[in-house]
Amino acid sequence: MSQVYRFDTVSDYNDFNNHDTLHPLVSVIDFSKSEKRTGKKMYFGLYCIILKDVQCGNLKYGRHYYDYQEGTLVFISPGQVIDVEHKTEPYQPMGHGLVFHPDLIHGTSLINIQTKYNFFGYDTNEALHLSEREQQIVLDCFSKVKSELSQSIDKHSKKLIASNIELFLNYCERFYDRQFITRENVNNGVVAKFEELLNNYFLSDKPQKDGLPTVGYFAEECHLSANYFGDLIKKETGKAAQEHIQLKVIDIAKERIFDPEKSISQIAYELGFSYPQHFSRMFKDRVGSSPSEYRQEN
Repeated sequence: MSQVYRFDTVSDYNDFNNHDTLHPLVSVIDFSKSEKRTGKKMYFGLYCIILKDVQCGNLKYGRHYYDYQEGTLVFISPGQVIDVEHKTEPYQPMGHGLVFHPDLIHGTSLINIQTKYNFFGYDTNEALHLSEREQQIVLDCFSKVKSELSQSIDKHSKKLIASNIELFLNYCERFYDRQFITRENVNNGVVAKFEELLNNYFLSDKPQKDGLPTVGYFAEECHLSANYFGDLIKKETGKAAQEHIQLKVIDIAKERIFDPEKSISQIAYELGFSYPQHFSRMFKDRVGSSPSEYRQEN
């Protein structure tokens, strides 16, 4: 089994990259100062955002691979294991990174960081590809954090550092929006596949066997993380993926309600509901009347 490098503290990551620890909870990394190395498997107990300036092999996260190229920004959150494979010859790391411990954001506006910034839940094959201008903005944000780290730590340090990190993440949110737009053709293919998968799911016996489908199910079928898939569908269609699923359920339910041979409970079970009352509640929320009332009205 290959060795796994663990980074549970900022000083762990600083030591690995030949950097002094100016603040126990946050650091800006210049990878050109690191020693040459081969591919490593690394566990992060930290938040780490890396902008690479050199191709350093295939990055593996879970079952997926990503060709980790220049000008790519990758977001790593605590608990992730990253594996740089197929890089057996020593190489000089290049680029810059921002690393911070979860304790840094306690009591700040970033406390719900993974809820606010979905890209921390994206897979590495959904990394952010930056233009030269965007890369410069990222480096400017890193520089602001680094400048604050060069000051003596005082009661304002945590707030100012967190504010600069939040500014950086807000820029990243804008860049991801741009990436969704510039990949419109690819995204439309995902939306079309989602619709096809959704139709096929309810034409099969999966609802009776597996229940109602989840967003995660369709994301996996499209080889995307649930967060990225959900954001893509919302940005392309204006509706959340879960809403698409519910609307499909309602459309099919309306058709089957007209069959007098089927009870409301039978329709609910056919659609994947474990409890008919849950189906009735969803139907009434969406349609404005219960399934029984809808049958009588029509």
